[in-house]
Amino acid sequence: MSAGVNFEIRSGVALVCIDNPPVNALGAAIRQGILDAIDRADADAGIKAVVLCGRGRCFSGGADITEFGKPRKQPFLSELITRIESAKKPIIAAIHGTAVGGGCEISLGCHYRGGDRTAQYGLPEIKLGLLPGAGGTQRLPRLIGVEAALGVILSGDYVDATSALSQGFLDEIVDGDLVEGALAFAARIVAEGAAPRRTRDIEIDPADTKSIFADARAKTAKRWRGLIAPERCIDTVAASLTAPLADGLALERKNFDELVQSVQSKAQRHLFFAERQAHRVPGVAKETPTIPIRKAAVIGCGTMGRGIAINFANAGIPVTVLEQDKAALEKGLNATRETYAGSVKRGSLAAADMEARLALITGTTEYGALADADIVIEAVFEDMTVKKQVFAALDRVCKPGAILATNTSSLDIDEIATATKRPESVVGTHFFSPANVMRLMENVRGAKTSPEVLATVMQLSKTIGKVGVVVGVCDGFVGNRMLYAYRSQAEFLLEEGALPWQVDKVIYEFGFPMGPFAMGDLAGLDVGYMVRQHRRKTKPTNDRYSSLIADRIVERGRHGQKTGKGWYLYPDGGRTPVPDPEIEKLIQGISDEMGIRRRPIGDQEILERCMYTLINEGAKILGEGIAARPGDIDLVWVHGYGYPIGRGGPMFHADTIGVGTVFEAMKKLHEQHGEMLRPAPLLEELAKSGKSFQDLSS
Repeated sequence: MSAGVNFEIRSGVALVCIDNPPVNALGAAIRQGILDAIDRADADAGIKAVVLCGRGRCFSGGADITEFGKPRKQPFLSELITRIESAKKPIIAAIHGTAVGGGCEISLGCHYRGGDRTAQYGLPEIKLGLLPGAGGTQRLPRLIGVEAALGVILSGDYVDATSALSQGFLDEIVDGDLVEGALAFAARIVAEGAAPRRTRDIEIDPADTKSIFADARAKTAKRWRGLIAPERCIDTVAASLTAPLADGLALERKNFDELVQSVQSKAQRHLFFAERQAHRVPGVAKETPTIPIRKAAVIGCGTMGRGIAINFANAGIPVTVLEQDKAALEKGLNATRETYAGSVKRGSLAAADMEARLALITGTTEYGALADADIVIEAVFEDMTVKKQVFAALDRVCKPGAILATNTSSLDIDEIATATKRPESVVGTHFFSPANVMRLMENVRGAKTSPEVLATVMQLSKTIGKVGVVVGVCDGFVGNRMLYAYRSQAEFLLEEGALPWQVDKVIYEFGFPMGPFAMGDLAGLDVGYMVRQHRRKTKPTNDRYSSLIADRIVERGRHGQKTGKGWYLYPDGGRTPVPDPEIEKLIQGISDEMGIRRRPIGDQEILERCMYTLINEGAKILGEGIAARPGDIDLVWVHGYGYPIGRGGPMFHADTIGVGTVFEAMKKLHEQHGEMLRPAPLLEELAKSGKSFQDLSS
């Protein structure tokens, strides 16, 4: 038997265990080992059945992703599954932990499936820009029905043991020792004389599936706009109704092979690995101890503060929220309850779970109530004086070793830390709004932030369901610094001849959920206005000011969707933006006022001015060491700003179109528009050396 697959015989049942930590990935050697075990069991007259299980923490985490895009090695997973399904003797999959991707597909090839209470199954390939490539699109619809199978495949989410049993994926849930239970299940099958029950032989009733597929396509077009894998998934599942299994498998393999070579899948796989790499923080050893987070606190119960508090409650961590007075506190706690009530109304949360989570959130107006918190996150107004006052108060009341975190989106962490006697405990934890929804957590390392604190906040990111990325201190950190550069060019384009709806259309068609001006209306233009006024007082600059038009709009009382007017009109309280001739007139007047002769601006110029400037600023950030890797920047922009996942983030996109192409375009823009568009030194260096941003990853 090959290494990584164990074989033993117990009372006439072959026990075949995958032993390939950490997740029992199905690399070529493991596939061969399982194949050999099935051949051996079939050839041995004394063996009446087979139990296939996984050692360690799960059944199998699926295919070895490092094999994707490389020449395939035999035995192919699809061939192995066909061999399992064709076996002469009953094969029972004994599932604990996850059976996902190829691990799920192997279990579909087995004749029976049992699991313990920890068992989960899923086909998450869509999250990598792929479809299940070893029979998942053909066997799962046969086993659990078309509608349920589409739900599993198109979501990429895992199904727990209870749901798997009700769907018919699991035949039995085993309480107690799983292997012993599976062996007993096998013995019962043998005693009953049951033959192998092959999934391929199950017939699908094609009736009433037309509406199921139509509904799936409509939902896919909305959720996965611009991505090709979801449509391929639907087309391939549809083949399971009309084509013999062999033809369906051939179509599945054809689609998989095409998708695995697509830019979109490469981009999504890049993000998958980038998320793993993000936890390898320079200067923080793997064995660095973390601080147990048993109780948290949040300063401020406004939109951001209560969103942060909800994250802790959702993770089962008690959290205390501090507000300046009882009225503000009561208002914030009521809004928190309303947020949860909305989830209950949508059916995404049970009422009992809502009450359990709300019970973990307590309010206070006294700093002394935070004395036992392991981490305190400040989420007050973006003003340095106010924040330093808060941190001075926290320094007086918080216990030794407590983490003092700030949710600032741009202010200097090191200056904030001077308000305390423990700068090593101060760190930035920049959440994105709405904080209980957005996945990004930009963790800002100050000059004196300790490795233990950084390791803890990165672990905390995982605990509360966020993608954590460590960044350095600068104005705006990674995300907002790049946003300033991007937004500035968008607004300069308005002064020079474009209109908001033209810019938004280009950015939307590139793949963003919405363009910068529609996004501004959604967020509220008054918020950005207040921040700009504060920044202009504290950060004087001779650079060309980009937000004159935006300032004039706010000064006219147009704050966006909440006032029915912003860059756009929103008639009758709706959310659909409508171009406004008044804004066009305002923009024209400001151009005249500034002595700028307006000109026709093409879509390509808009795209290059906005997206190449974004890349260029990212290159500056990398060159300055504010971000450790290009992938970290890509994670920030995908999970914090809606950058299209099918393009992999700005730095991956630069590699896709060619760093040299971006550099040459930036050179021309620099010549036309001056210093603000000078190519970053790192961009120039990579272009002239023929290298890519991927070459900088480590």
